[in-house]
Amino acid sequence: MSFGRPGFADAFKVSPPQRGSFPLDHDGECKEYMMSYLKCMRTNANNNGQCRLQSKKYLECRMDNGLMTRDDFQNLGLGDVIDPSSPTPQATMNPTTTPGTTPTSTQSANPSSPVQQERI
Repeated sequence: MSFGRPGFADAFKVSPPQRGSFPLDHDGECKEYMMSYLKCMRTNANNNGQCRLQSKKYLECRMDNGLMTRDDFQNLGLGDVIDPSSPTPQATMNPTTTPGTTPTSTQSANPSSPVQQERI
């Protein structure tokens, strides 16, 4: 008997889910981050919107320790969460230049200037 599927479909192929199934943290590598997230949830009456930074740190720990596949935080819905304690990313473009133009400052145009050589 087929119980809702066609009778000719006897070979049913099982495939794992794309997301949501990952190894357990048996060694407690990310327990600190998990406890921080749970404490935040208790403090904020289970409002997970207030605990997005802790959630991001927990998922980052899992990715760093091989407990889940590395993925972009944009795909996980946490791309806009910024850690205030992390350094801000540097701009990739020189602020004195615009695309298609040359630098306006002589110091930035001359990489061997004495000011740049003094860096240690």
